[in-house]
Amino acid sequence: MTENNAENSAFSEWEDISTGEFELAERAALRRVAGLSTELQDVTEVEYRQLRLERVVLVGVWTEGTAADSEASLAELARLAETAGSEVLEGVVQRRDKPDPATYIGSGKVMELRDVVQSTGADTVICDGELSPGQLRQLEEKLKVKVIDRTALILDIFAQHASSKEGKAQVELAQLQYLMPRLRGWGESLSRQAGGRAGGGNGGVGLRGPGETKIETDRRRIRARISKLRREIAAIGVIRETKRGKRVANEVSSVAIAGYTNAGKSSLLNALTGAGVLVEDALFATLDPTTRRALTPDGLPYTLTDTVGFVRHLPHQLVEAFRSTLEEVADADLLVHVVDGSDGMPEKQVSAVREVLGEINEKRDAPMPQELLVVNKIDAVGELTMARLRHLFPSAVFVSAHSGVGIDELRTVIAGLLPRPEVVVEALVPYARGEVVARVHRDGEILSEKHTEAGTLLSARVRPDLASLLEQFATNGTPA
Repeated sequence: MTENNAENSAFSEWEDISTGEFELAERAALRRVAGLSTELQDVTEVEYRQLRLERVVLVGVWTEGTAADSEASLAELARLAETAGSEVLEGVVQRRDKPDPATYIGSGKVMELRDVVQSTGADTVICDGELSPGQLRQLEEKLKVKVIDRTALILDIFAQHASSKEGKAQVELAQLQYLMPRLRGWGESLSRQAGGRAGGGNGGVGLRGPGETKIETDRRRIRARISKLRREIAAIGVIRETKRGKRVANEVSSVAIAGYTNAGKSSLLNALTGAGVLVEDALFATLDPTTRRALTPDGLPYTLTDTVGFVRHLPHQLVEAFRSTLEEVADADLLVHVVDGSDGMPEKQVSAVREVLGEINEKRDAPMPQELLVVNKIDAVGELTMARLRHLFPSAVFVSAHSGVGIDELRTVIAGLLPRPEVVVEALVPYARGEVVARVHRDGEILSEKHTEAGTLLSARVRPDLASLLEQFATNGTPA
């Protein structure tokens, strides 16, 4: 009896506790902090990452090309998923004339895919293509797990790697453009507030609103954010255009390094200039363009710009958002197109890069710069593969940015393709004007140099702006 009284007394005490006191008690209670346990001290880093990674199943639709092409595309999707921080459990491909408009792979195959997801314990399905909003909704309803497509995956990787203000703004712009048509909600979040007298019957006072649903509000906010991001990117683009204008005014030749992601562009920039930029065996390790000064073997200066890598089916939102950055490629005097020689299908890489470059240039009047194909990573291929590469790309330069093989030859080829100074001058520069001689050495091509009693006698090939400066020192008394 005493125990019952005690229980009733305790129950009556709990009845008097308010909800706020429950929340306060919960906040004051002991909570387990994840990640501080010593239980995992003896496991390897790989095993620890496997405990934390998102578990995914890959799905592809083979519509054209060979079976090897479809498998290579799915293998690339697996690398993208791993780069984004996922553990790939399974990959399936379906042969179809075209993706199913409702569920991407057809209703029957969706059931089979659901069995695969349940048996593997996956929590995400990644499709090797861009899904329509309807396909995305149907798949999530039937599979009961998160579904994303190739475009969303690439956008996620870009968001992880963006570091500069411009890079972050460009990635956010691309994500919002992708998200806009895919906004969706359920139940009351989509209900419309009746405006004016229309809500008098059901809602009454306080519920007569502007007649805008939550999803419409979200879209309006996204449109406002997109407009702001475009203004920010345009303002940063003006700064880059100013820097580019200074280089043009100084007649400094520019070389842009472009190519497939993880082809070794940053490694090549380091090998040519000693720039020391980030080099990582990962997809899209470089998002922000890096420009460094370099010299030809005969001493002429030029700039080298490392740009973002491309990939098959690069999302149009990214191409549009990164247009101002990618125009560094289109405005260059020479385009160094880097190809990964160790890839199984390097010709597919070349086609994908040229497709994106064509998309960048379609709104421009000027032609694309001359292209120099450079096959990298030849230290990782055998003789048979080298023979195939030389047959595929007979005019290419073959190098290894890692070991340095072929780098000197590449410098020579680049120097031969750059625009040369076109004005030949002969000038006697007084010793008191040593800065003029230094500039001729830096920005011109010395043909001959002789030190006399009156000064330095130069014969050089220079650009028009430097030729006008040397007019006053012309040896024949007339403009050089």
